[in-house]
Amino acid sequence: MSVANQYEVGALIRISFTFTTAAGLADPSTVTAKIKLPNGTTTTYVYGTDSQLVKDSTGTYHVDWSATVTGLHQYRVSSTGAAQG
Repeated sequence: MSVANQYEVGALIRISFTFTTAAGLADPSTVTAKIKLPNGTTTTYVYGTDSQLVKDSTGTYHVDWSATVTGLHQYRVSSTGAAQG
């Protein structure tokens, strides 16, 4: 699935995401968020290691990202263990 939004350079963007199992919201063993800049540079955040990747509640996380350059920014979130995706 692809979603496109437009923001001004310097805007603070919240990327929110959830993980679920058949029983409902669940915390994976690991949570990783990768953000790719228009120049191809990728920044990786790992929950529990990087303070930018925040757990809001069970199965619910976010990253606040500042768009510092013009162009297409892409992100990908992945997990392992329970509720992997």
